[in-house]
Amino acid sequence: MVYDVIIIGGGPAGVTAAIYAKRSGLDILLIEKGIIGGKIVNATSLENYPGFVSISGIEFADKLKEQLERLNINILYDNVIHLNLQEKEKEIKTKNKTFKTKTVILASGTENRKLGIKGEDEFIGRGVSFCATCDAPFFKNKTVAVVGGGNSAVEEALYLSGIASNVYLIHRRDILRAERVRREKLKERNVKVLLNMEVEEINGDKFVKSITLRNNKDNRISEINVDGVFISIGYVPSTIIARDAGVNVDKDGYIIVDRYQRTNIDGVFAAGDVTGGIMQVSTAVGEGTVAGISAYNFIKKPYWT
Repeated sequence: MVYDVIIIGGGPAGVTAAIYAKRSGLDILLIEKGIIGGKIVNATSLENYPGFVSISGIEFADKLKEQLERLNINILYDNVIHLNLQEKEKEIKTKNKTFKTKTVILASGTENRKLGIKGEDEFIGRGVSFCATCDAPFFKNKTVAVVGGGNSAVEEALYLSGIASNVYLIHRRDILRAERVRREKLKERNVKVLLNMEVEEINGDKFVKSITLRNNKDNRISEINVDGVFISIGYVPSTIIARDAGVNVDKDGYIIVDRYQRTNIDGVFAAGDVTGGIMQVSTAVGEGTVAGISAYNFIKKPYWT
């Protein structure tokens, strides 16, 4: 079988693209390596998406999955390991199977950016985490540090403040990048904010015991005892496989697209965080809409195009 569209990634962009492609009458397959919803499942509360005053990331992801199921959209939970995009019929190879398709929509999102310091990799799962929603219960009544200064980092700190006994928020600049509303909540939750500080090393034996900090104003070194470190310093695009297949990316690794979400390869589109820009659910949904419609137009070539 040759699909009309294969969508790689089941976050808001990929799901939206699937909805539009399916409703247009195309034969589609959505491939997701984890769970439907992508990173949104880690959000404690989504408050800036129209139609929801407040909804948890898990609830939002459940609604995405429910809509896919109602439309009888084929979902495959697997890892894509190779792409052949140069021919008219594209080839998608997963760990378990190979598929053919007329078009591809890349919505593979991003991965957590690492600090690149000693102890980070060694203590993953033993005190180092990239997801408070996932791992916070392990740190009940303990002391933790969150590294980062954006909305995601502040959200992690706020969530942990209701579980851990002490929460530090460590940022290397002199001001947090997070929205003012979120910054105000930090004061209410008694989160200790340490600015102009960089984590130099994560220390421990079997588990994390402390972190070494450097004040980037005067280079003074200090150490604080913590049981856990939650790293939230942004993301890097999941584009290695796409780049190897010839898809053009910018200097930061994000896929380059035009206003129709087209890449440099005919029949290959991209949407969501994997294209960079303003990484919000609303923008991912918008790009997914355009990508789904563009795939339909590419295949069917209706008169209005």
